[in-house]
Amino acid sequence: MTPPGPAAPPSPRSALARDKLMRTAERLYAEHGFANVSVRQISEAAGQRNNSAVQYHFESRDGLIRTILSSHTRLVEKHRIPMVEALRGQDTVSLEEHYRCLILPTVENHIEAGTPTWSARFFAQALVEPALRDYVLQEHLDTPSYRLLNELGGIRRDGVRPELFARHGTMVRQLSVHAFAELEYDLANGRIDPAAAEDSWRTLGQDLITALCGLTTALLGPL
Repeated sequence: MTPPGPAAPPSPRSALARDKLMRTAERLYAEHGFANVSVRQISEAAGQRNNSAVQYHFESRDGLIRTILSSHTRLVEKHRIPMVEALRGQDTVSLEEHYRCLILPTVENHIEAGTPTWSARFFAQALVEPALRDYVLQEHLDTPSYRLLNELGGIRRDGVRPELFARHGTMVRQLSVHAFAELEYDLANGRIDPAAAEDSWRTLGQDLITALCGLTTALLGPL
């Protein structure tokens, strides 16, 4: 039997439909929550005549959500990989350098996307969705840049109780994710002038780096 060849790339029309479904779903989920948006509503809002368009392109709601998450992971990695690679060969990596690599790529991704964006609120909801939480964490923690960043040793581990280290990771994650989501909400709803979006994202990034350095030192001790 001849093995099947590689799958044919999607047609331009199919690729356009997938992209429209992803962008529409991200916006609707960010604004209304996962529980309040059906795949039928997504198809209709995306201008798809076929109400089964989500199933056709992504197999399921969760397949659609995972595809959106993966697309943002790739965009953030584009910024994070060169930042982390630049730390190779240093004798030590400071807490500030560690958190700059963790936070600033997401800041740059939001700035590049323009205003309004929906990805921060979308991510915050996916992180607490029971059916998606484990996938979200794996998607975040298993990237090449994140693995290398941890190998470089910016966060103290020696002598730290495993449960405390895990709790510290949860605190870092929750603070970062929800701070980004709050700023995104304020920009999208006119609480902050869109003209000040870039400065607002950069200020939040620096404030988060400062806060996370203090949190880590308080819980785990100095590097």
